Amino acid sequence: MAGIGDMMKQAQEMQSKMADMQESLAEIEVEGVAAAGMVTVTLDGKGVMKGVSIDSSLYSSEEADVVEDLIVAAHNDAKQKSEARAQEEMQKITSGLSLPPGMKMPF
Repeated sequence: MAGIGDMMKQAQEMQSKMADMQESLAEIEVEGVAAAGMVTVTLDGKGVMKGVSIDSSLYSSEEADVVEDLIVAAHNDAKQKSEARAQEEMQKITSGLSLPPGMKMPF
């Protein structure tokens, strides 16, 4: 039964590490860009948008649709980077665990 006890201990440690990771994700910032940096979007590690920057040359009213599309593109770029960063953090936490094949974290 030592195996089950060890697994329970690992699960408790994992839970604590995951709580710490969730807190640290809010502090991570990633930046997505579009149009060669003319539009940038900043997200935290949880995917919450923290800021947007638009080059003043894009402010023409005729370009409004283009600017809106670029904001979406920059946001999507930042969100992908945020998710990749969260996955990296998760791998750091789960690297030492002996989880059964096919078991994914978080549960």
